[in-house]
Amino acid sequence: MIAVRKLPARCAPVVMPLVLSVFMTFVVSVISTLRSLGPTPAFLSTWPGAWALSWLVAFPTLLAVLPLVRRIVSAVVAQPPQIR
Repeated sequence: MIAVRKLPARCAPVVMPLVLSVFMTFVVSVISTLRSLGPTPAFLSTWPGAWALSWLVAFPTLLAVLPLVRRIVSAVVAQPPQIR
C-alpha cells in the first residue's frame, strides 16, 4: 500500500463540504445537462462548464449554510444516550 499523508483534523470543516459539493454537483449537473441536451456530442462539450459553474456556487454555499443545517438537524434528531 502507498502511505498517504492525511490532513489534520482541523481541516475537516472545509474538506467535508468540498468533497460533498464535488460529488453532488457532479451528479446533479450530469442529470440536468442530459435532460436538457440528451446524450449528444453537445452534452460532452457543455457538461464540464455546467459542472464547474454549479460547483463554484455550491461549495461556498455549503460553507455558509452548514452551521445552520447542523443546528436544524440537532433540533429535530434526538442525541444518542451518553455511555458512562
